[in-house]
Amino acid sequence: MFRAKAVSARGDDPPEPPAHGGKPFPPYPLGPPRGGILPRTPGPRVDSEAVRVLIAEDDEGLGEVLARGLREQGYVVDLVPDGETAASYLRFYQYEVAVLDWRMPKLSGLDLVRRLRRGGTGNGSTPVLMLTARDTPADRIAGLDAGADDYLVKPFDFGELLARLRALQRRPPVSHSPRIKIGEVEFDPAAREVEVRGERPALTGTELGILEILMRRCPGVADRRSIAQHVWDNEADAFGSNTIDVHLARLRSKLAGAGVRIETVRGVGYRITPV
Repeated sequence: MFRAKAVSARGDDPPEPPAHGGKPFPPYPLGPPRGGILPRTPGPRVDSEAVRVLIAEDDEGLGEVLARGLREQGYVVDLVPDGETAASYLRFYQYEVAVLDWRMPKLSGLDLVRRLRRGGTGNGSTPVLMLTARDTPADRIAGLDAGADDYLVKPFDFGELLARLRALQRRPPVSHSPRIKIGEVEFDPAAREVEVRGERPALTGTELGILEILMRRCPGVADRRSIAQHVWDNEADAFGSNTIDVHLARLRSKLAGAGVRIETVRGVGYRITPV
């Protein structure tokens, strides 16, 4: 099942990124499955951790196949099961492209893109690729007029999906989320890069993920479960040992002299504060 947590009732709390563990994905190549992906056509691989994509798809099998396929191509993927959760993620995180299914529970893809373009959630200029089984000209017109940048009808070839994502990425860049700065540590949410006095510390992907959630929650506390869900594909990998503590110790060492302190809040979690 989808493991994305329900969005908090508070409008100022960022949602916890979904964990990506769970059942194994179906093997490739695929015949036309229930969700409608045809056998994929090869395309160039994206070689950049900065390309972050949101997939909002209520069909669990199709969503997992899409997420796995995009990760294999080098994308960073967040997968959510409904429109309201997608709206919350778009509010708090920067995405290069959002892939939205037309029919979703709680909030349809069509209503979500309308809200997005009105400035009601997230960065209103985020490129949107709409996925749907609706294939009449009237449906395409409705989707594009609502604010979608592109429209892909199921079933579709995975290679075509990749090509359309690349086309959307080639559009001129627009405004990005503001950088987060604590002490001398500056985090760029869009590029997922960290600088300390103009220099980039040599952080691992795990250390960067931990630092990201600590900085986003500042001055609040990030509990261990939230860190595990944000950083590890399978949150269980972070429990049952001192895995999180080991990575935090290394992160503290690499940020020594950066004007920040990572504190342990006993029985709760961790927080980062300026010195």
